[in-house]
Amino acid sequence: MAAVKEQQEFVKKLQSEREKLQVLTKEFQKCVSTRQQFDAQLNENDLVLSEFNRLKSNAEVFKLVGPVLVKQEVTEAISTVKKRITFIKGELERCDKNISVLKKSRASQREALMKMQQQYQQKVQAMQQAAAK
Repeated sequence: MAAVKEQQEFVKKLQSEREKLQVLTKEFQKCVSTRQQFDAQLNENDLVLSEFNRLKSNAEVFKLVGPVLVKQEVTEAISTVKKRITFIKGELERCDKNISVLKKSRASQREALMKMQQQYQQKVQAMQQAAAK
């Protein structure tokens, strides 16, 4: 009976470790998705900046404010886009750090789970051998 109880406790620990791994995996996927969104925004803003650089000196730029287009200075528009690009690059760096940390956490959690599964299999085999004798 004690062996069965011990086995049940071990199974609960295994399930707990699996759940931890699943949580880490979800966090990892969320960070990767966020990074992809920032990457798309960066590409979009780089494209806008390249378009601004192709403008003639007397060109007019308009900014959408609600339902209205408002005239904006070209230099101000370029400055705004450059600031946005800087911000997005900072967010990408932050995402990369989080992804790196989560990769390491997932790897160590996966290793711990595999070790526990091996221990569980060894215990089950030992119990089966003991029962067979």
